[in-house]
Amino acid sequence: MIKGKPFVKWAGGKRQIIDKLKQYVPDEFNTYYEPFVGGGALLFELSPKNAVINDYNKELMNVYECIKDYKKFESMCKELNHHETMHSEDYYYEIRNLDRDKKKFSKLADYKRAARTIYLNKSCFNGLYRVNSKNEFNVPFGKKNKVNTYEGQNLGIICGFLNYNNITLLSVDFEEAVKDAKKGDFIYFDPPYDSDTNTFNSYTEDGFDKEEQKRLAEVFKNLDKRGCYVMLSNHNTTLVNELYKDYNIHVIEAKRNINANGKKRGKVEEVIITNFENKRGFNNE
Repeated sequence: MIKGKPFVKWAGGKRQIIDKLKQYVPDEFNTYYEPFVGGGALLFELSPKNAVINDYNKELMNVYECIKDYKKFESMCKELNHHETMHSEDYYYEIRNLDRDKKKFSKLADYKRAARTIYLNKSCFNGLYRVNSKNEFNVPFGKKNKVNTYEGQNLGIICGFLNYNNITLLSVDFEEAVKDAKKGDFIYFDPPYDSDTNTFNSYTEDGFDKEEQKRLAEVFKNLDKRGCYVMLSNHNTTLVNELYKDYNIHVIEAKRNINANGKKRGKVEEVIITNFENKRGFNNE
């Protein structure tokens, strides 16, 4: 089976550690949940028949919706072709600034908003998605003379995957996204990462602070009690180790390339946390 791959570059994307993640995926599960789907690396790798995918970033989820809808998909690709033709620094800022006029932006066609999201992601500085407190995209121009916004074959594969399987698309709070998860379902959390220092987490206007990390840990524990398989990725920090001390913490090395300071890019310690061992059975059974 030909599998799709992420259509955007997303901070904390999992493509480069996908083989490590797969080692901890349960052998069998019912519905797959991914409440912080981002670029969807693990989603596409597993290609489950039943899934609920979610991201609080409404612009990102609008792209998934447009890829799933054949008519919007075609219109989005035409719009992306136009962006590629018009691409320049001035044009980039013209497209970036569309969300400054909230009333006008809200009336923009879904496929145009989706094309804007992909175009900005491919042509901004370092492929970063960041918004300010007004939920306005504010990443500077990436200084590329030419930009390739999409691979038609890959988007076609993703379109087929979303349509030929039972995939629910949401854009709600992560706790809301997993409210229907039942025993035997598999939930993978890939939240904005915790840090022992100041780190980027502005995927939405609200950010994701220490209190949100604690709330996420409570949701993880609740899902464990329901009999779900739960897996979570994060930085190997003091807080994360404390919050998940009762579970299996696997330390891995990963390479991170999204940082405004080039010296801070490179290898970092991350953790993969599970409430089950050796892909079978629960700790509390």
